[in-house]
Amino acid sequence: MSHIQDVEAAFLFQKGLYLNKQKDFSAAVSSYDRTLQLQPDYPDAWYNRGNALYHLGRYEAAIASYDQALEYEPGFPEAWNNRGSALDDLQQYEAAIASYDQAIKFRPNYYWAWYNRGISLRNLERYDEAVLSYDRAIEFKPDYYWAWYNRALALRRLDRIEKVVASYDKALEFKPDFEEAWTNRGNALYHLGFLEAAIKSYDRALTLKPNSPYSLYNKACCYALQGDFDLAFENLQQALELDPNEYRESARTNSDFDLLRQDERFSALLSKQVS
Repeated sequence: MSHIQDVEAAFLFQKGLYLNKQKDFSAAVSSYDRTLQLQPDYPDAWYNRGNALYHLGRYEAAIASYDQALEYEPGFPEAWNNRGSALDDLQQYEAAIASYDQAIKFRPNYYWAWYNRGISLRNLERYDEAVLSYDRAIEFKPDYYWAWYNRALALRRLDRIEKVVASYDKALEFKPDFEEAWTNRGNALYHLGFLEAAIKSYDRALTLKPNSPYSLYNKACCYALQGDFDLAFENLQQALELDPNEYRESARTNSDFDLLRQDERFSALLSKQVS
């Protein structure tokens, strides 16, 4: 390739990177295509082209592009990792894990690949292995709150509830405004019978997402079990105002509200017609 072609390929590659950052992914693909016409053996161009295609939801095309990058640079951990993500989105979980394993082979401390591998393992319901994969991600990046959060989700499926709470606590240590973690932490505490602590966790979630019918409904369950009918009714009423279709039928059959059923307000609330 001539010096002029070298310069043009470098310019088009940088243009593609810029377009990726601007989220103009279709234009980025076109720029990488022009780059690769001039320099077909350019692994970074194939890799970034794959990233643009991935963001467009064109997962199979993205995988083909990552494969080209890996043909020219087999030890390209980011390409193996992102290829795994595309395979996971195609629900090809075993193939995704194999791709993450290659990423880790070439970069053993690649926390993101360990984390993504855990996601695919959880999708396969291989929860013990998923926890171990999240543990490796955390080993290399202890403040990676997503790994702590997803580790808790896997532990919940294994019914290790106390460890679930501890894992959410770590996620919240690094991201205190993580509403979903506060909510799910509340759920775990509820299942352990720590109702007061569960309510406090739901309250933290509600400071971050005030109109969450899910958290309000779960608070109502806790208050009903505690025998605090006024607060149970108040929270249940708010949940039903926000999402009557979802929570009215659930409240009718939920045994948490058995003691509350003697309260006339409860039957009146559930008998209201959904508008």
